Amino acid sequence: MDNFSALPLVVLAEKFAALPGIGMKTAQRLAYSVMEMPEEQAVEFAEAILNAKHQIHDCPVCQNLTEQDICSICGNPKRDRSTICVVEGPKDVAAIERTHEYQGLYHVLHGLISPLDGIGADQLRIAQLLSRIQEGGVEELIMATNPSVEGEATAMYLSRLCKPLGVRVTRLAFGLPVGGVIEYTDEVTLNRALVNRSEM
Repeated sequence: MDNFSALPLVVLAEKFAALPGIGMKTAQRLAYSVMEMPEEQAVEFAEAILNAKHQIHDCPVCQNLTEQDICSICGNPKRDRSTICVVEGPKDVAAIERTHEYQGLYHVLHGLISPLDGIGADQLRIAQLLSRIQEGGVEELIMATNPSVEGEATAMYLSRLCKPLGVRVTRLAFGLPVGGVIEYTDEVTLNRALVNRSEM
């Protein structure tokens, strides 16, 4: 920010900039927007942040975020309890739920194995997943981690860990996006599309 900005405004912009996907210019706009709010609205904004931090916790079953004792998905008796979709974070649960196709349960890892970032398997919610499998009734784990190096490593690690427990481990199919153009598609995605081809 420029030399004429008050220090609290600079600090506010830096806090916004610390959020993923927010650059400094956007952070500055957000900081100025907060300053233009009536005080009552600014207080409500701050309270909404604090309320979310205080009231939301991890579901003790699937580790997704919830304000209830257990989340609405785990608490729904109509969900298929024999299938668990393993995802990196709560945002992935929301994305899959928007499809209205998947009717099983979830398990949120809260990260991926990434030795370069100092994140090992013991820092993820893997022990909780193993406990759920050992309780019985789980027939299939769907690995729905991103097709990145970390996502693949995490999926492979979990597959090796869970297959001996008698569960089927599957992986989301990856390939060409709807509306994609083959000419402009990278080699890795094209290879995935060929490997994961299905019968018509």
